[in-house]
Amino acid sequence: MRIALAQMNSVVGDLDGNRERILGRLHAARGAGADLVLFPELAVTGYPPEDLLLRPGFLHAARRSLELIAAETKEIAALVGTPHLDRDLFNACAVCADGRVKAVYRKRFLPNYGVFDEDRYFQPGRDLVLLRLGDTLVGPTICEDIWQPGPPATDLALAGAHVVANISASPFHLGKGREREEMLAQRARDNVAWVVFVNAVGGQDELLFDGHSLVVDEEGEVVARGPAFEETLLVVDIDPATATGRRLSDARRRSQARERVDLPDPPVVDLGKPRPQKTAAPPALAPILPALEEMRLALELALRDYLEKNGFREVVLGISGGIDSALTAALAAEALGPDRVTAVSMPSRFTSKETRADARSVAENLGVRFLELPINGIVNAVGKTLAEPFAGTEPGLAEENIQARARGLVLMALSNKFGSLLLATGNKSELSVGYATLYGDMAGGFALLKDVYKTDVFRLARHLNERAGRELIPQTTIDRPPSAELRANQRDEDSLPPYEELDRVLEAYVEQDRSREELEAEYDAETVHRALALIDRAEYKRRQAPPGVKLRPKAFGRDRRTPITNRWRG
Repeated sequence: MRIALAQMNSVVGDLDGNRERILGRLHAARGAGADLVLFPELAVTGYPPEDLLLRPGFLHAARRSLELIAAETKEIAALVGTPHLDRDLFNACAVCADGRVKAVYRKRFLPNYGVFDEDRYFQPGRDLVLLRLGDTLVGPTICEDIWQPGPPATDLALAGAHVVANISASPFHLGKGREREEMLAQRARDNVAWVVFVNAVGGQDELLFDGHSLVVDEEGEVVARGPAFEETLLVVDIDPATATGRRLSDARRRSQARERVDLPDPPVVDLGKPRPQKTAAPPALAPILPALEEMRLALELALRDYLEKNGFREVVLGISGGIDSALTAALAAEALGPDRVTAVSMPSRFTSKETRADARSVAENLGVRFLELPINGIVNAVGKTLAEPFAGTEPGLAEENIQARARGLVLMALSNKFGSLLLATGNKSELSVGYATLYGDMAGGFALLKDVYKTDVFRLARHLNERAGRELIPQTTIDRPPSAELRANQRDEDSLPPYEELDRVLEAYVEQDRSREELEAEYDAETVHRALALIDRAEYKRRQAPPGVKLRPKAFGRDRRTPITNRWRG
């Protein structure tokens, strides 16, 4: 049989647009001779629709859109992710064929950890469905269902399914594609069944979906893989009969079947016979990406989708001559094109001539629009306004932060005036320890590097230069010790441990939830003490940070939820 996996980029709430995307791929799959086409989880509405699911009008409109999709399923069957309202609300897979919805499978396992909140919206399903295509039985599942090592996949296989089909919106983090591929291969081996998996692709607020759709045979071998971070229609010929021979000699299945004796067999929905094929579908096995290239593509897709799905055309950002802003500008220029990027240098009396020159060099290397707008006049005016209440005090952090906030004011004014999205340029290391100024360098509509540690900023900058074969980011910027340049001779390491040491502690504490005692046993105790005190104190700042793409298993925002008012220091 021939299966098509429609790895597509839905937009949450865009029911008409999503339907047109689905129908376009449905027609393409039929033209390619596919018998069955799979669309991602909640493809009709986009994922995750969150509290839109609490609006009856939205659910009724989604149902009408699904019916229009089903009406086009002639000479092809489709599995389409959709919300399904039937007394309660379900996350569902609609089985569409012969111009109508012939069956509905309801997601059994509802994730409620990390970024997921499905218990808030959905009731879990309990019933299975089998689909018959000629001599082949296909069992539909949805995302989390197949991450579970037992049912529903085991029950489907024991009921006779040769193919376990999984429609997903599986969010990305670094290394997730490999983890997912290993898990699906194990499910295929355990159930002696083919596994076909389609995933969403594209950015949605802070989430990113990487695609990486797969077809795995009953021995756990990957026979087809979709590319990461781009839409595709993956058309694959499979021979489910290969599972039958292996099952006859697999004694494990008989003991499992005895345990299942009291469970009724699921209903079987007939989808007709596979179409005869004159030629074989071309093999498609996209490569697995190296880590830095995966990070680059993830950041660029996330930025592009956030910009365009929210109606912006251009971005503006401050460019200081430092590595964070240089990397942000380089990624933005590549993701959007240099004509859609404006970089603004805002020197103060503490800005060195070297960083000032590097800021201009970055803009010239990238071909983006460059503005130089000194902030001394704004800083002096604010200083005059505050002269009386500040009288008799020593200059310090408040005066330093006036400079950062002056820059935020200038950038937000440009954003307002020209309708550009302001990119914040801070990284995860700085955000972790609060080394950022509220309403200053934290101002913005999207924080591209929010989940990128400082050590990875350096690695990515070198990767971009190597990939381009020239200096997009000047070597002087990469080599220079990081500095906010808010006072004379300032260096980040005056206030923070060295980033190589700090980032190791941050990853262990923020992402792995390791205790103070564990960290002090492994890392320098003074570094641990300083880092943890800064992290816990900065939670109120992180709550006010702009959204940014999730790259790691535990990102600030949707993932890591720590109370602001909190006296636990372990």
